[in-house]
Amino acid sequence: MAVVFGCAGTALSDDERAFFRETDPLGFILFQRNCEAPDQVRALVNDLRETVGRADAPVLIDQEGGRVARLKPPHWPEFPPARAYAKLYAKNAFEGIDAAETGGWLIAHELAQLGVTVDCAPVLDLVQKGADPIIGDRAFGPDVETISILAKAFMDGLMTGGVSPVIKHIPGHGRATVDSHKALPVVDTDLATLQDTDFAPFRALHMAGWGMTAHVVYTAVDKKRPATMSETVIRDVIRGQLGFQGVLLSDDLSMKALKGGFADRARDCLAAGCDVALHCNGDRAEMQAVRDGAAEMSSKAWARFKMTDLHRAGAAREHDVAEARRRFELLMG
Repeated sequence: MAVVFGCAGTALSDDERAFFRETDPLGFILFQRNCEAPDQVRALVNDLRETVGRADAPVLIDQEGGRVARLKPPHWPEFPPARAYAKLYAKNAFEGIDAAETGGWLIAHELAQLGVTVDCAPVLDLVQKGADPIIGDRAFGPDVETISILAKAFMDGLMTGGVSPVIKHIPGHGRATVDSHKALPVVDTDLATLQDTDFAPFRALHMAGWGMTAHVVYTAVDKKRPATMSETVIRDVIRGQLGFQGVLLSDDLSMKALKGGFADRARDCLAAGCDVALHCNGDRAEMQAVRDGAAEMSSKAWARFKMTDLHRAGAAREHDVAEARRRFELLMG
């Protein structure tokens, strides 16, 4: 089924096992509530994949670094927010790029040891003056060029570590004046400006295997519907103007930017052109409704996922972990 689900705790309940076996979602997503210790996470990841009987079922996590990190000390290292790479890049471009790539690889190293195959990073949003702070230091720079260069390096690091990146929040959340976790942002900027600014990093990195939509209305494209629910935005902008052909994942359907029942949310995002609906909080009643509204993955969506996962597996390279950590610490000071 064209859904990625979260789960409630550190181990699956019997009810969750039965639900996942019956539903057969494409994959799963982990949050801090699910991650207590390395052995426990590995066991949970294995159990999740066992419920659907697919060793390649993607397991996702948001491990950006900084304030968005589901894996925390003492069991996992702390990584800097994206802005730290941009600050280094402004002083020394080579070192900034090296740090972003090495940081991406080190994060992937931690994830791969747990069986996690997809990281919901990097953030490609270009923060504008007056925007809500929800993006803030998660952005890779103050301009399109810096974001594109550093996010590409970070993506390369993830890929060589055996983890697929997810570019987000396509086609751009950096101009939103409210947090889409809490309310629906509406952007009234003209299309030409959006194409030159907010949309531009996504165009530069359109070759990514995964992308996550923005729950943002762009009135220059669709006056009523957020990108996640807008066939016009997905067809004309994301797939068309930006050229993104990877797996298109909705942002979390439980966010307050969206209205209506959960069956409708799932049905509407898939009808608009998302390949997969994402539901994160593990609430069983909401998950049931999402399942009721969702559909089987289309042949195109399944092909996109399989191609992306093959690319991920083929891109993995061995590194000297100790040397990578040493270099990263030197670069980041």
